[in-house]
Amino acid sequence: MPPAASFNLFGPATEAEITTLIHASQNKQCDLDPIPTSLLKECAALLVPTITKIINLHVSLSTGTFPMQFKDSVVIPLLKNHPSTRNSSQTTVQFSNLSFLSKLSERVVLFRLNGYLSSNNRLNPNQSACTKYHSTETLILSLYNKLVTAIGHQQVPSLCLLDMSAAFDTIDHTIFTNRLSSMFGISGIALSWTKSYLSTHSFTVNAAGYTSNPQTLTCGVHQGSVPGPLLFILYTTPLSKLIFSSSMTYYFIL
Repeated sequence: MPPAASFNLFGPATEAEITTLIHASQNKQCDLDPIPTSLLKECAALLVPTITKIINLHVSLSTGTFPMQFKDSVVIPLLKNHPSTRNSSQTTVQFSNLSFLSKLSERVVLFRLNGYLSSNNRLNPNQSACTKYHSTETLILSLYNKLVTAIGHQQVPSLCLLDMSAAFDTIDHTIFTNRLSSMFGISGIALSWTKSYLSTHSFTVNAAGYTSNPQTLTCGVHQGSVPGPLLFILYTTPLSKLIFSSSMTYYFIL
């Protein structure tokens, strides 16, 4: 059964919106950036009109494509600072550094996609973290309340935890885009943009002063991407429906 609401077109970005996003961004630097972020902020008044045109035209808000130049990323492995990983083979975590313009365009798209999902109640109410008003703190409070209430009624509560390792890497692009269309009503240019965004991403690994040859990302999304958490939340929605059908109380957390 198709969803009642539909979303098929991204609204164009405005210069005021781009200005706000630029100044709200952190001064992080990527090897792919031609100039430092701090310098871009200082010259924002001159660069914003051009950047806005680039995002509206080349970042597909009107054409449904994501430029190849924005699909490159640099992966830098970082050591995990946790006792449980000291004697483990999984001692590093990989974060993708994307160009500033790439992440800026992702923020524009994320804002529009979030607006559609929120206004049409498409987001999972039991999702915590990366969701407005649903933090890890509110999740802990809710769990504590349910456990204490159950014990107070002389019931035996049971807590089952499922850890999905490298969760962002498990997203199948074809399955995901089909779910966007059938479950969330995303179609047209918006769906074409998502397909273009997910396809043919490339990455290089930079470690100890050496850089690997470029490799193509065939599944998953970059952990450093702006819409990555939301995309994973949408991807796992069928799992929430499956658990709900069993009459169990559940929560998702990233």
